[in-house]
Amino acid sequence: MIKNYILVAFRSLKRNRFFSVINIFGLAISMSICLGIIMLVADQLTYDRYNTKRDRIYRVITRNLNPDGSPSGNDYATSPLPLAKTLADKYAGIEDAVRIRRGFGNPWIEFEQNVNIPLAGFFADPKILDVFEYELEYGDATTALMEPYSVVLTKKAARKLFKQENPVGEVIKVGKLGEYKVTGVIKEKLFKSHIVFEALASYATVESLEANNTIGKDDNWDNYTAGWVYLLLNNKTSINEIEGHLNEITKKYRTDDGSASEKQVLQHYLQNICDVTPGPFINNPIGPFMPLIFVYFFGGLALIVMLTSCFNYTNLSIARSLTRAREIGVRKVNGASRFQIFGQFIAEAIALSLIALLASLVLLVLVKPFLINLKFAQVLRWDLEGNFYVYMLFLIFSVVVGILAGFFPAAILSKFQPVKVLKNAVGRLKLFSRLGLRKTLLVVQFSLSLIFIISVVLLYNQLMLFIKADHGFDMQNRIVARLNDASYQLLKNELKQYSNIENVAAASHVPASGVTYGDMFKREISEASINMSYYSVDEHYLSNLNLSLIAGENFKELAEETNKDYILINESSVKAFHFSSAHDAVGKYLFNESDSSKLTIIGVVKDYNHQILMSKINPMALRYNPEQYHIIQIKYNGSYEQAAKALEAAWQKVNPTLKIDYNAFKEEIQFFYKTVFSDFVSIIGVISMLAIIISCLGLLGMATYTTETRLKEISIRKVLGSGDSALVFLLSKGFILLLVIAITIAVPVAWMINNLWLQHIAYRTQIDFSVIATSVSIVVILGCVTIASQTWRAAYANPVDNLRNE
Repeated sequence: MIKNYILVAFRSLKRNRFFSVINIFGLAISMSICLGIIMLVADQLTYDRYNTKRDRIYRVITRNLNPDGSPSGNDYATSPLPLAKTLADKYAGIEDAVRIRRGFGNPWIEFEQNVNIPLAGFFADPKILDVFEYELEYGDATTALMEPYSVVLTKKAARKLFKQENPVGEVIKVGKLGEYKVTGVIKEKLFKSHIVFEALASYATVESLEANNTIGKDDNWDNYTAGWVYLLLNNKTSINEIEGHLNEITKKYRTDDGSASEKQVLQHYLQNICDVTPGPFINNPIGPFMPLIFVYFFGGLALIVMLTSCFNYTNLSIARSLTRAREIGVRKVNGASRFQIFGQFIAEAIALSLIALLASLVLLVLVKPFLINLKFAQVLRWDLEGNFYVYMLFLIFSVVVGILAGFFPAAILSKFQPVKVLKNAVGRLKLFSRLGLRKTLLVVQFSLSLIFIISVVLLYNQLMLFIKADHGFDMQNRIVARLNDASYQLLKNELKQYSNIENVAAASHVPASGVTYGDMFKREISEASINMSYYSVDEHYLSNLNLSLIAGENFKELAEETNKDYILINESSVKAFHFSSAHDAVGKYLFNESDSSKLTIIGVVKDYNHQILMSKINPMALRYNPEQYHIIQIKYNGSYEQAAKALEAAWQKVNPTLKIDYNAFKEEIQFFYKTVFSDFVSIIGVISMLAIIISCLGLLGMATYTTETRLKEISIRKVLGSGDSALVFLLSKGFILLLVIAITIAVPVAWMINNLWLQHIAYRTQIDFSVIATSVSIVVILGCVTIASQTWRAAYANPVDNLRNE
């Protein structure tokens, strides 16, 4: 029976080539997107599954709480490092505790790299090799990370740095952190971990670096951002028990270290390593991971596109029901049950879906580079590797799609009664109301397409608004260079020798680029603290960006120690701290909660967008702290190329052994907007294009079928004197009405959906007439062209060809 189903299915597909091609092509292009997302999610689900102890390894997560006990923002993957030793020494149930501290080499996010450090890595406890089952190809795992200034490399990093196969015993220099002896090389295996590194340095080194003030101390219970704590629990240990210990320890030690009432309330919980990716969005990730929101977002888009293709199949199958009605009647008269008829149509749908799967695999090869080249995909190091399990998922997915696409048509067609269909009464059968299922599905398809098109136009307009917006400071004719531990003062003095260099200023961050320092400040010790962003800048920063002081004065030249006691605030800070005016704020004091320092306000800066334009202007301060200078901002005249040459020449004189990393100031600021919004414009744009193509294919199939079933009627009308234009209008008006209904539904829905994300952006574009008109025009033009391609052909056909047999 199954063989017969398959044979009849392929005969039916061959007999109705045009409709089969429409269905196969529509399913293939939507399935290719779905397959890409399946590969992506399947890839993420392989992370850390190699570890035989994975069910017992947990990461300690930190949550900030408001005074009322509610969470105050996103959680942090990092936690206070003293937790690890305290837990391991004083509490039972923990087999091992591992500290991983940032600060050794580069971070895993590539755009933050120091170009003069060849490695990305961490400081780590010796137990990390055993807990995470990193097997050494060279070296002894039990002693590799015991001694200070020892380092273990990945196989890839070892090949990058050394020519010899076994580099154990060799020495590498890591910036200002000193020289490290290679004591091991991790064996290269085909497994993936959420912890990404090229090197692990011994944690014993930290104590030496702390003594030299090279890095900050890690015994501070308030510092929960310096590193990560992982726990290997015993088999019988309860997670709730450990979480209770964590919060008991935190409360005790933070209270002993200072007044708990003056601190933020911290809460800790455990996260299994298999729940990291895909997982909840958490700050300070130790490596690339896929937030669950991305899975829902991509899955939702894929589902919508997949449904539009299934709608096409349903639409065209029901439209062709008249041609299959007698076949169904004859089969039932000859003894076929409804279940057998149902199975026949499901088999046809599955056969068509499997053919579409083969076509979609070809399209996936074309789609894959697009997905991998997305900026955030590169930042998060996503890849789309196929394996046996992934391809089995593809096959199952294809069968499921076939069943879903064919279920409704099979249920409807198998219900036909032999007496009625053989009496040619099927034309009087009503499947739904007068509007009809087919028309409803077409309206839904075009409504979805229009919603996508409106969304992509809005995203593009929002991106352009961000890129062209006035941030309140001058970003033209400026270059940003990363100091990468070089002396900013020497470089500044050297740059002053060049006539095309007008101003050089040092700072901790590029403004409005999404990154800043932040701390808690208050006017009086007894008052509540206010969270305020701040930048560390020098005395030339204001003039470099053309920022204006509305009260007070700037930092003084050649007064480094005095300047450290001063602070500049913006107008929003004046309001937040309840000063009566900007002039009233000058001379007053602010207390920094983290170190209890007392800072004198010497000036008030006019508000400008120091953060990305998604946020309103919040309280912000400028502080003088040369130890936190990471960039220099260079204002120049003439061309960018000449200024870049001057910068390179100055750098070569001051730092001949270091590489330079620089970029146009404007490009640095626009990087965040382009990374996020340009990717979403691309994704929604592609989805919109696919949705409208699939919808037009469905419309083409329906228009073709409708005109074919009315050819004799059209011919008779022509013989009786109807004009060609009147016939085109007659055939088209029903479909045009469907487009109008789709537009009427889609516009308000698109307005509501897009307002959900627009309302969270401080400086946002508007859903105005131009956006609606542009989007509607695209849908109308493509829809009308699709309809006209068939109605025009039918209207201009020769009546003799269609009536010769009558």
